Amino acid sequence: MLNVHNLSVSFGGEYLFEEISFRLNGGNRAGLVGKNGAGKSTLLKLLNKDMALDTGVIAIEKDIKIGFLRQDIDFVVGRSVLEEAYQAFEEIKALELKLDEINHQLAERTDYESDIYSQLIVDLSDITHHYEILGGYNYQGETEKILQGLGFRREDFDKKTETFSGGWRMRIELAKLLLQTNDVLLLDEPTNHLDIESIIWFEQFLNNYTGAVVIVSHDKMFLDNVTNRTIEISLGRIYDYNKPYTEYLVLRNEIKQQQVNAQKNQEKEIQQAERLIEKFRAKSTKASMAQSLIKKLDKIERIEVDEDDNSVMSLRFPISVTPGKVVVEIENLSKAYGDNLVLNDINLLIERDSKTAFVGQNGQGKSTLAKIIVGELKYDGHLKLGHNVQIGYFAQNQAEYLDGNKTILDTMIDAANEKNRSKVRDILGSFLFRGDEVDKYVKVLSGGERNRLALAKMLLQPFNVLVMDEPTNHLDIKSKNVLKQACLNFEGTLILVSHDRDFLQGLTNKVYEFKDQKIREYLGDVDYYLEQRKVENFRAIEKKSAVVVEKTKSKPSNSFQDQKKLKSLKNQLSSVESKIGSLEKEIKDIDHNLLVDYDATIAKSNFFEGYQAKKKKLETLMKDWETLTIDIDELDL
Repeated sequence: MLNVHNLSVSFGGEYLFEEISFRLNGGNRAGLVGKNGAGKSTLLKLLNKDMALDTGVIAIEKDIKIGFLRQDIDFVVGRSVLEEAYQAFEEIKALELKLDEINHQLAERTDYESDIYSQLIVDLSDITHHYEILGGYNYQGETEKILQGLGFRREDFDKKTETFSGGWRMRIELAKLLLQTNDVLLLDEPTNHLDIESIIWFEQFLNNYTGAVVIVSHDKMFLDNVTNRTIEISLGRIYDYNKPYTEYLVLRNEIKQQQVNAQKNQEKEIQQAERLIEKFRAKSTKASMAQSLIKKLDKIERIEVDEDDNSVMSLRFPISVTPGKVVVEIENLSKAYGDNLVLNDINLLIERDSKTAFVGQNGQGKSTLAKIIVGELKYDGHLKLGHNVQIGYFAQNQAEYLDGNKTILDTMIDAANEKNRSKVRDILGSFLFRGDEVDKYVKVLSGGERNRLALAKMLLQPFNVLVMDEPTNHLDIKSKNVLKQACLNFEGTLILVSHDRDFLQGLTNKVYEFKDQKIREYLGDVDYYLEQRKVENFRAIEKKSAVVVEKTKSKPSNSFQDQKKLKSLKNQLSSVESKIGSLEKEIKDIDHNLLVDYDATIAKSNFFEGYQAKKKKLETLMKDWETLTIDIDELDL
């Protein structure tokens, strides 16, 4: 389908990647990962032929159609959401114009017996047949289905695209892409502007897609749920394995450990040969042997361990003074933009040291309430900040809060005070802005670099309440992990607006869902919220299940049958435990042999396939053990 061979690209004399090769086939859903600035978006542009490559070849099979979701989009002003989405069907729309033209002519003509009239009838039949084959009678329904899946409501369909935010316009562009008959999809951070429900719908769509997909994303859970392959760009090389992201990380660590072990064994051999050379070199009778060993050493291909780019920013939010017990108190708060009522009669109490998440579809008021809390928007109702509350705010549209005409260093110096101005370079260094990089202008920074600068800038002002609106957008996975750890360690009050499930997991103890101008409280983290929403969506099914469970509980048990089944389960458990013990011993022996003599161990026929098969078998047995244990516990009550 698409073949990349010895591809190299450089900027300013430095290679982003050098002589990389890979192939994409139908059904491949590849996660393209790597640090900010590693070259992920550049590679997508090269695959779409938006950029010229330095050296190498990108070969694409004939008639292959490629769809590319860019970060920068430009719509024609005046089109409605539906009209813009229909642009995905260029050929169908062109045929509609031809059909209208022919029908108009047929309505006006009266020369029914003429050759021209007969030809119009033939053309009408041919074009109608072609229109039907292309799905002309289905595309409108399909368009509405995709738009609704991405979060649009029917009442939004006739609204002009320019009345929507950048995030919603990106959804329209994504809808157009999904409606086209593309063989390859290139998606650059597609989930940045999607809420949790839309992401789940999008995952289902991609899992049913038969073409090839290359996805740049920093959402680990999204990558794990969608991809079956991972391509990582690191230090100019690529690492390509047929595994989703988390499994890929495990495999990469195993391979790297094998390389380390092999390198150690090789070093032992080299040191032993060098000792023999020194020993034989002094004796004339052994000189030829020494020369032979030297030639043998020169021919040895030294084993190298894959390098990892482990540089990450260092982040710890300092706490200022201790505030009062109640941090934010909101009563009967409402907010409208013109005739559009976003929040209506909201009541909310946020206490000191709480960790709160705002979730829900875009446009439901999450960012609006965050901006009201930090004092950026006017509103109706009552809002009171507690005693000694000092707020630190990370805005979603962070680019608008940074002056593009300032350098990184000037941005920090202007935000600093007399006490911390001398620490500016140290803070920038901990956020990976080192050396001459601090003289870059903000306007040339990538989205991830701007987010890092915004986070660095926050450390210059004291606060005890941290409000963050989509802070993980554009951050690479390692930086997101650092940010999450900093939020976990933050000793103040945290308010997070986010759709990133992996980031939110275990981070908050309360979730507020924004929907239909109201908010609803869930006392748990995002997993608990999603679990509760699923119950709510399938309430009727859950009620039926509850009735079945109740009937089952009231039914008297057959003790003899239960005892017989319990005995059988215990026998099965004993067998599984025995197999687990044997398999664990086999794997342990193999690991030991790898350490002692790596080359001899891997030389065995199909070694790696057998090794992985044993590990997979052990994993299956552990799941069987867990299932049997649960079944035994239920019967043994």
